[in-house]
Amino acid sequence: MQHIKEALRSFVKKEGLEKGIQEQKAVSVWPEVVGENISENSLAKSVSSGVLVVEVSNAVWRQELQLQKNAIIEKINKVLTKKTIKDIRFL
Repeated sequence: MQHIKEALRSFVKKEGLEKGIQEQKAVSVWPEVVGENISENSLAKSVSSGVLVVEVSNAVWRQELQLQKNAIIEKINKVLTKKTIKDIRFL
């Protein structure tokens, strides 16, 4: 008999759900990756086709995060151990 963890892993892989789960993890690790100050002024909302959508509190934060975008993408992908995020869209 298969352990539940292995059964779920097998199901996720068979159904092609790995990418979606990995993308959702990117949303949940946002505060950890960017730190307290940035996470107080932004909120990761969703991921679609490797593009993370982040809502920011104002235009100043949007500009600041735009300048840090490449570094943030690298950090997120490092935490996820896969190249999941290709771009970030700040709203």
